[in-house]
Amino acid sequence: MESLTQTIQAVPLNHYILLSAIIFSIGVMGVLLRRNAIVIFMSVELMLNSVNLLLTAFSVYRGDAAGQVFVFFIMALAAAEVAVGLAIIVMIYRNTNSIDINVLNRLKW
Repeated sequence: MESLTQTIQAVPLNHYILLSAIIFSIGVMGVLLRRNAIVIFMSVELMLNSVNLLLTAFSVYRGDAAGQVFVFFIMALAAAEVAVGLAIIVMIYRNTNSIDINVLNRLKW
């Protein structure tokens, strides 16, 4: 475990922040620009994973396990979100035969 900590600390913290910002930006663009519900859920997962990367990097650099505990809870939340989200997508597909979010406007009536 000590060698992993040394390996992570060998990379400057700014690189982790930059990588996390890039991954988060890709996720935001996926949510804003795509119309496929599955791609939107994958983009949300990208955003959550970028936060996990950043929390883990800060946790290792500070020598505190609190960030890694938050990562565990975020992963549990993401798993629950995927289960509920995919169930909703399956029900929408059964009703509309499409997973395009623009079609969801018909569900109001």
